[in-house]
Amino acid sequence: MTTITEVRTRTVNVPLDNPTSFSNRQVLKRDYVLVEVVGDDGHIGIGFCYGGNNAGSLVANAVRELLKPVLLGADAHSTEALWQAMYQESLLHGRSGSVMRAISILDTALWDRNARAAKLPLYKFLGASDTLSVPAYASGGYYLDGKTPAMLGEEMAGYVSKGFTAVKMKVGREDLAGEEARLAAVREAVGPDVQVMMDANNAWRDLPSALAFMRMAEPYNPFWIEEPFSPDDIDNHRRLAERTPVPVATGEIEAGRWRFKELLDKEAAMILQTDAAVCGGITEFRRIAATAASYGVDIYPHWFHDLHIHLVASAPNVKMVEFFADDQVLNFRRLVDTQLEFADGQLLLPTAPGLGFGFDQAALERYAIEPWQ
Repeated sequence: MTTITEVRTRTVNVPLDNPTSFSNRQVLKRDYVLVEVVGDDGHIGIGFCYGGNNAGSLVANAVRELLKPVLLGADAHSTEALWQAMYQESLLHGRSGSVMRAISILDTALWDRNARAAKLPLYKFLGASDTLSVPAYASGGYYLDGKTPAMLGEEMAGYVSKGFTAVKMKVGREDLAGEEARLAAVREAVGPDVQVMMDANNAWRDLPSALAFMRMAEPYNPFWIEEPFSPDDIDNHRRLAERTPVPVATGEIEAGRWRFKELLDKEAAMILQTDAAVCGGITEFRRIAATAASYGVDIYPHWFHDLHIHLVASAPNVKMVEFFADDQVLNFRRLVDTQLEFADGQLLLPTAPGLGFGFDQAALERYAIEPWQ
């Protein structure tokens, strides 16, 4: 038995170099919450999540005040039992949101710690379906002041020139004419064979608005439309899925297998975008992936390519990593000491134990808003 002897966490705040816009909000900075879980064998596992643009310390407080006492003194390898104990302890405080993110990062840290102790990369510890590389799509296409459709097309073509055969762009902020100009520029720049994903970030509140956009977009052969409505508006996701040939994708901020089962039962999404740092950690991600597989539905995980590369490599229906080629939007990249390598649209699987990277201590000291505690 390996006993958990210490759990520590801290919040860091990383400003964006340029204000970056989505369909209905602008981001100036990002809070990340980090954890370390230590066993009495000396091995340390790490976990992390996005804590929002503000008040990321809510996640850190949930770790310290609610969940840390559950883990201390427990067997580090009892991941299933510890997940259930953390979930049960947090029932009254929220079965999603900040508390579930706290569970997620602790669960991830446990899996990382155990894989490091076993001297195996995490994807091999989980049971690898791939051993050398996994496919990825290049994620970008954000709204920036002064960014023209032609500039957006150049950005997407740049990803293709690096070998990516799938790219993602933001949509839903401008009027239909403006959005068509952007989409047309991207399709012309990347050619007919590259998959173009569209991410609306909850742009629309009603079905007619979403349908009008989709009727405009369908001739450009997009691969999916992501998060067209609020995540709570499952019925409109279903109605849109019934009315457009473009697959509807969602789930990046959903938590727990039960919510994903509702999406599947209602046929509200043909593609799930489960995020292990949000949904309940690696333990819950694996349950969700198995459930989706029984429905014949694939998962394209959201964000954190350093984490999700291992999950894509360890489950056949978890298909592609969302990859960010620079640190301008996913500026978590500035906090880690090792970056993933890619070639010809594939991410090379790390060979180091566990997640395959650690936190850059100098970067943490630069951006931390609190000490480890």
